[in-house]
Amino acid sequence: MQEQPRNMIVNEASLGQYLTKVYGYMSLGVAVSALVSFLALTIYRVQFATLIGNNPIMLYALIFLELAFVMGTSFKASRGGALSFVLFMGFAVINGLTLALTLSFYSVANITTAFVAATGTFGAMALYGSLTKRNLAGIGQMAFAALIGLLVATLVNLFLRNPMVDYIFSFIGVIIFIGLTAWDSQRIKMMYVQNAGRADLNGLAIMGALQLYLDFVNLFLFFLRIFGIGGSSND
Repeated sequence: MQEQPRNMIVNEASLGQYLTKVYGYMSLGVAVSALVSFLALTIYRVQFATLIGNNPIMLYALIFLELAFVMGTSFKASRGGALSFVLFMGFAVINGLTLALTLSFYSVANITTAFVAATGTFGAMALYGSLTKRNLAGIGQMAFAALIGLLVATLVNLFLRNPMVDYIFSFIGVIIFIGLTAWDSQRIKMMYVQNAGRADLNGLAIMGALQLYLDFVNLFLFFLRIFGIGGSSND
């Protein structure tokens, strides 16, 4: 009778350590991207603008590298190993550069407001997803399906160039990633329960951190578009 409570305490402690790793890796990734974007837009602004301006193909190269690092991180993390962490940090650096291209069109006030809004929203939904007893799989699947539809509609609007449609899509994007953040937070906790003792928990933590990083960055970008409508460029 005494063994059961002890095991439960150990499991809760291990789960806490695992979640601390997940959110620690995710926060580190966001911090690295933010630092890279800041440096590209301030200290190295001229060099960065010259590189992109003189080599238009660099944008496509950055996007290709992002995809390669995401796939590499997922592949290595599923098999464990320290290389998955290196790949995740590499992705954070590359994404920081691509974010700098987007941020250059917005004011500091818009960027700050969007970041605060994304941080508060992400934190609330991550907490909800981790603590709720409700199964969020249905919400997550609907949000993912809606995301695919939004991507298709956004591509169509690239040709229509309707700013009001883009504005509405930004609100829809926020709602979608609110759902995905809660779902992913719950899934990450469930991954631990299902794989504890059978998989490399460090690899699982990095996979979870990558997913939450993507949720946060997309929330931030959609909030940025909302607050940036009618805003001035950050010259």
